[in-house]
Amino acid sequence: MSATEPGIGWGKVLTLLTILAIANVWFKPFEKDEPSRHLAAPVSSVTEQLVRRTPGWTPFGKATVTPGIQTLTGRAQCTTNFVFTDAAGNVYLGQAAHCASASGDEINGCKARSRPLGTKVTFNLHGTKYDAGQQLAKGRLAYSSWHTMRKVGEKDPNACRFNDFALIKVNPRYRKLINPSMPHWGGPDGLSEGGLFILDRAYGFGRSSLRRDNSPASRQAAQTMADQPETEGWAHVIIAPSPGIPGDSGSGYVDEHGQALGTLSTLSVGSVLYNVLGDLLRELEYAREHSGIRDLRLELGTVPFDQERAEDARVLAQ
Repeated sequence: MSATEPGIGWGKVLTLLTILAIANVWFKPFEKDEPSRHLAAPVSSVTEQLVRRTPGWTPFGKATVTPGIQTLTGRAQCTTNFVFTDAAGNVYLGQAAHCASASGDEINGCKARSRPLGTKVTFNLHGTKYDAGQQLAKGRLAYSSWHTMRKVGEKDPNACRFNDFALIKVNPRYRKLINPSMPHWGGPDGLSEGGLFILDRAYGFGRSSLRRDNSPASRQAAQTMADQPETEGWAHVIIAPSPGIPGDSGSGYVDEHGQALGTLSTLSVGSVLYNVLGDLLRELEYAREHSGIRDLRLELGTVPFDQERAEDARVLAQ
C-alpha cells in the first residue's frame, strides 16, 4: 500500500476524532434499539447507466471469487474490490493500479511506470507473508489507471494522485466461481455519488496476507471525514479502529447505504493512522472513457447490504 504525502489537509484529525468520540457517547447514533438513521438510497439517474445486475451468478455461499479476496501481481499481494462486466459479457475484478507498479514507491500515477496490460494476475485465498496460499483462478491485467494516465499525459493533479484503479479480466473458465457480493456486509446495492460528511460511515473488506486468515480486522468499519474541496471529489478519508494495511490495497468500500463508494489506495502514517479511498464513480468514469472496454459497468451484489449489521459495527476505538 502506498503512503500518502503530507498536505492532504488533515492536520486536525485528532481534534475531529475527539469530537466524534464525544458525539458517539452523548448521542449514541448507532444504538441497536434506535431506528436506522438512513433509508436505503435509490440508484440515481447519474449512476444508473454505470451499474448492472446480471442474472445467473453462482450463489454467494458457493462462490470463491468475490470482492475481498487476495490477488497476486508478480510478488505484490493486494485485495479485490468489486466485480465489473462489459457489453460482451466479460467479467473483471478490480484492484489498485499500484499493485502492478514497476516504479517502487512512486505514488504519482501519472509518473509511475506500470506492468504492461496482459500481465498475469492470480486470485488467491489463505495467503500469508510466507506463502502464496491457494490459487482460485487466473486473469490478466486489462486496464490500469496509472498506465493510462501516463500514456494520455494526464495533468489533473487529483487524478494523478487518487486515481488508483485497475481491472483484471477473469479467464472465462472461472466464471462459475464468481459472485459480485461483498463478504460480511453484502452489497453493493448501487454506486455512490460521494459527498461525505463527518459521522458518515464506510464499510470494506481487506484480505492482507499480513493478518491471520479470517481475522475480524478484515471486516473494516470506518468513520469518514468530510470531503475536502481541493480534492474535487476524487478522494475520501476514513478512520477505523483497524485501518487498512499493506495487502488490503484496492479493497472496496461501500457507504452507509450499501452503495459502492471507493477503493483503498493509501495509508498515512503519522500522529494517527488513516486511509484514503479513491472515489469509485470517478475511477469508473475514467476507465470507461479511456480503457476501450465497451459499456463497462459495476455489477450489483446478489446479497443485499446488511444495514443492521453495519449499524452494530464499532467504528471508533473504545
